Amino acid sequence: MAGRQQPSFRYERLYADPVVGVDEAGRGPLAGPVVAAAVVLDRRRVPQGLNDSKKLSQDVREALYARIRKLAGVGVGIADVEEIDRINIYQATMLAMQRAVDALGVEPVMVLVDGNRCPKWRYPARPVVGGDALCRSIAAASIIAKVTRDRIMADHHASHPGYGWASNKGYGTPAHLAALAELGPSPLHRRSFAPVAQLCLL
Repeated sequence: MAGRQQPSFRYERLYADPVVGVDEAGRGPLAGPVVAAAVVLDRRRVPQGLNDSKKLSQDVREALYARIRKLAGVGVGIADVEEIDRINIYQATMLAMQRAVDALGVEPVMVLVDGNRCPKWRYPARPVVGGDALCRSIAAASIIAKVTRDRIMADHHASHPGYGWASNKGYGTPAHLAALAELGPSPLHRRSFAPVAQLCLL
């Protein structure tokens, strides 16, 4: 059934190795960095259960994160809040993706990027719309990016506990917006995002 379709190697098989899957986490939140991951899977040793990170529970994501780290090549790239505010979230996302592929230390034959656009880089690349649900390498990258960013926001929660980042991860939940209105923006809030920018003008 289409609704139960699992990611496959359909796209990876079109190219010689190494094929890299890339995805990001954190384009939408009001606070914290955007994180991208690049993954090269060993097709002989693939962690079972790979899927779009949004379709997995936190416990499953954490378990898969550990398996991917053990069995695959992984690169992580981060664009921080200052970069997001300076060059905008789209460009910061592209920058994080480039950093993730650079961090792999391999020369890819093809980079498969989740979404409809690829960064302007030197690598051969192909966008795959909905790739985190279709392509195993991108699914693995989505898990690495999501878990990495969630851990970063949990660490930030310890130093900025009033905003609830341990649970909302910086997204604009009602509780986060209420805390933002009461406490004002922290240094980790994205001042280029409307809800934060409006408070900075008060």
